[in-house]
Amino acid sequence: MNFRIEGLSKSFNKKQVLKDVTFNFESGKIYGLLGRNGAGKTTLFNCLNKDMRYDSGNVFIDEGSQTRGLVADDIGYVLSTPTVPEFLTGREFLKFFLDIHKKNLKDIKNIDEYFEFMSIAKEDRDKLLKDYSHGMKNKMQMLINIIAEPNILLLDEPLTSLDVVVAEEMKELLKSVKKDRIIIFSTHIMDLALDLCDEIVLLHNGELEIVDKENLGSSEFKEKIIAALREDYE
Repeated sequence: MNFRIEGLSKSFNKKQVLKDVTFNFESGKIYGLLGRNGAGKTTLFNCLNKDMRYDSGNVFIDEGSQTRGLVADDIGYVLSTPTVPEFLTGREFLKFFLDIHKKNLKDIKNIDEYFEFMSIAKEDRDKLLKDYSHGMKNKMQMLINIIAEPNILLLDEPLTSLDVVVAEEMKELLKSVKKDRIIIFSTHIMDLALDLCDEIVLLHNGELEIVDKENLGSSEFKEKIIAALREDYE
């Protein structure tokens, strides 16, 4: 499966944030979408998720010899600030999600198996979500997107504010579920992208560009990225 973006553009008033973006993503990979704050990473995600109307362009999924347009079930979107119903407990929220999506879900497991998968302690499973830490809310948001098994998982800086232990757990989780799907991981932290991702994609000057990883982690590689990002300020 491939996910193609062709000629995607988006402007706000006279400022063009996305400029004829064209790119091809392949399944089985985690892509690091790297860009400075304000480069347009969240705008791109909102356009792909159809939360925001783009000005021109289109998006497609290639499945073997067939090409089709993107539908809502293709996309999972994990926001940087977790959005969960805080009046429910973790167990109630997960049960509600499973109940309303059961017709479309495959191989539904026992609720506690899902909690175990996300390393959520037994004593936390029946707490109200309002009493969850930021990291635990983030885990719940990630969990429902993994259960839904979307073809494309958009992650908008989901690890930035997590503690070290939770961030490492989430990184290992993402590596374990990347098979047969496309994960696009937005961040402005270069070392995080280098550590987690199979491919690095740079968003600068409103365009997407893949960065050659031949010298991944070398000072020359990092300097190339920094130089490109610096252009956005000039």
